[in-house]
Amino acid sequence: MARSDTGVGSGAGSPTAPSTAKTASSTVKQKNEQALGIDTLARGTLIAAALCVFMAQFALTVPAGLNGLFQLDFHTSASELTWITDAFLVPVTVLELTFGLLGDMFGRRRLLVGGSVLVAVGFVVCVLTPGPEAGHGTRLAVLWTGQIIAGIGAAAVIPTTLAMIAAGTHTPRARARSISVWAAALSMGSVLSPLACGLVAQSQFGSWPHSGWRWAFLVVVVLAAVSAVLAFVLAKDSKSPEGRSLDWPGQITIAVAAVALLFAVIQGPTSGWGSIEVIGGFVVAAVFLVAFVLAERRSASPLLQLDLFANRNFTVAAIVTVVGMFCYLGTGYVTSIRLTAIQGFTPLKASLAFIVFNGVSALIQVPIASRLIERYDPKWVLGGGLLLLGAGDFWMASIPIGQQSVTPLIAPLVVAGAGVAFVLSAVTAVVINTVPHNLAGMAAGWTSLLRDFGFTLGPAVVGAIALSRAAHEISDKVASDPALGQALDTFNASAATAPEAQRETVEGAIAAVNSGPLGANAVPETVALPDGSTVPFNPLKDTAFHALGNAYSLGYLIVGLCAVATAVVTVVLIKRDRPDAPVTTEPADA
Repeated sequence: MARSDTGVGSGAGSPTAPSTAKTASSTVKQKNEQALGIDTLARGTLIAAALCVFMAQFALTVPAGLNGLFQLDFHTSASELTWITDAFLVPVTVLELTFGLLGDMFGRRRLLVGGSVLVAVGFVVCVLTPGPEAGHGTRLAVLWTGQIIAGIGAAAVIPTTLAMIAAGTHTPRARARSISVWAAALSMGSVLSPLACGLVAQSQFGSWPHSGWRWAFLVVVVLAAVSAVLAFVLAKDSKSPEGRSLDWPGQITIAVAAVALLFAVIQGPTSGWGSIEVIGGFVVAAVFLVAFVLAERRSASPLLQLDLFANRNFTVAAIVTVVGMFCYLGTGYVTSIRLTAIQGFTPLKASLAFIVFNGVSALIQVPIASRLIERYDPKWVLGGGLLLLGAGDFWMASIPIGQQSVTPLIAPLVVAGAGVAFVLSAVTAVVINTVPHNLAGMAAGWTSLLRDFGFTLGPAVVGAIALSRAAHEISDKVASDPALGQALDTFNASAATAPEAQRETVEGAIAAVNSGPLGANAVPETVALPDGSTVPFNPLKDTAFHALGNAYSLGYLIVGLCAVATAVVTVVLIKRDRPDAPVTTEPADA
């Protein structure tokens, strides 16, 4: 019978059957389809997969241009602001392996539909976040809860879309082109999200100030609902249940390990790297990671077959995926903080940077990246992409924070975006092509977990290092400048002498300035009086502004160094695969 989306098929209608007129005609048709890059993957499936991954990435990218509004609306600390992004990313990271397995066992279309519905529900919860009249902790808890629900939905969508493509394509060329379409859709989600969110966030939501971010979340609700309907109508179901079963010990241990690690990294700048909770987080992560390895070795149907790491290309590609995606989202996160939370640009103006960064990536992936992967050793495409990404970060690190314009960032973002295009396409193809075809769901889930773990580490690690650096620079400046220290003491005591009507506002400003570098930068240096004159207000504004600029330039440098180092590892350690080798449909020892 002919191949199906399950990737299982042999017999009279297969390419190796006796040569009959009917078979020859079928073979010619299949070859023509393969030449177009679609193989036997149904067009509706590819469309549904592309739309759903576009939607998931759109949702993931929503906070990128809104960090400034979140800071103004919620008066967040450094770790609270980071958790707005990572509350979505953490469930995506820890649950993707499980959803890859569930898709293998029970069918992938229902995961696309159900996951899209969950994304819509989660963002509805975010829109319903109480206004400023509610408590600070309550408001953040509702927002984080909505992000977590949406993240669970995205965890179902992202690996399922890739597994559908892997299961429905059977040649390196067809798979490379389909993956490039998938990667381009993912990139377009990153391109259009900041623009759409920036446009709608200009409008106030209700009577609350700085509430325009809610309109951006409503855009995702509509997009997710449309994705669910089209996935139900267009996607062709597929599954590979043979030898697969739920692995609860593996899922629980890897989930606890990932959450503990991310908690420790994100909380470090706020609680202190030597605090009990941060050290405890690292210890718990290490213990449960070891427990995960032991659980997978004993499982009859492991969440991840550890034998896959015997393949050097798979192992290196796994490491490169984490670091490469760390560099990708780390670059986007630093750019977001620089433009919105530090320089104070509106979401719409800041979106120009993300359109350039992700737009270049999307434009390059299908027409250029896929062809290069077909014709040349993928490690050179991957390594070259990482070098371009690193070069763009080094360039942006050299641009002073005092240049308050998006324009100086455009050229280096073009360079970095081109690098991302090659990295996304090449690393995904390398990982997927190194596993047997019947493990497509596992490989897709693992690839997605690695990618999104790198995404999650980007804001967490870079934000932690940069904010720690900025806090130390501000502290040193205050300690070395008696006049600044005296001005800060006066400011901190000013609530006691403020008029009754303004006392609450002044107390809020004092709390924000003392919450950390971002809070100190968010409060204005002067305030206007009723007669139009201005008086000094926040003495730390200028110090915090330049400290944050220096710190996030360091963030660019860290990301750039990681990208270059990973490029060297890629070129040296990844072996060349035969470009004409067929994708196997059975394990090598079958």
